[in-house]
Amino acid sequence: MLKFENTSALDAALTAKVSDLLKAAIAAEGKASLVVSGGRTPVGFFHLLSQCQLDWSKVTVALADERWVNADHAASNEKLVRENLLINEAFSAEYLALKNTAENAVDGEAECQQRLNAVGRFTVVILGMGDDGHTASLFPGSDALERGLDMHSGADCIAVTPLDAPHERMSMTLPRLLNAESLVIHISGASKQQVLTQANAGNDVMELPIRAILQQQITPVSIYWAQ
Repeated sequence: MLKFENTSALDAALTAKVSDLLKAAIAAEGKASLVVSGGRTPVGFFHLLSQCQLDWSKVTVALADERWVNADHAASNEKLVRENLLINEAFSAEYLALKNTAENAVDGEAECQQRLNAVGRFTVVILGMGDDGHTASLFPGSDALERGLDMHSGADCIAVTPLDAPHERMSMTLPRLLNAESLVIHISGASKQQVLTQANAGNDVMELPIRAILQQQITPVSIYWAQ
């Protein structure tokens, strides 16, 4: 785990890492893809990354999960990304939306699956983690969790109805999140460090879904933590 004294130092280091990964992918393959997460934690990182000089027109940006609300809704992760990341130099990046025009997330799964299929392997995936050990919208206790963690489901995304949070969600599944060249867990604060310690001490992924990311051997994982 990489530890930083404050979020500003973390944001700078993470920006340098992600920028280098995107540039390398563009140089090698002519394109790159970045999966990010919502919430307050990544906002400073978004601002810094948006200022990086690279060919953003060759970068596809997507979210690990999204609430089933319109893009102008205050709870929309897309709104957060458009206002904080897809600005400055990153304005020309392509955005892949998990939310579509279907009435609900279940009905929207098929179209979302098609969109994700078209992207291929991600360059880098950046995940957050909740105090309950969830990541993306893979919540402990959710009816959708077992399918979301199933490495053989064939599903890239699943509709999720959280037990204790508003709005239906669309979440990438564990196999889709792991279909990446690099994966980063981006967290801050003492409580998140405690959850991480608890996650590393056990192996029940249904109790703490973040364990499925930490304990897999498919994709290299880096942990960026700030006090």
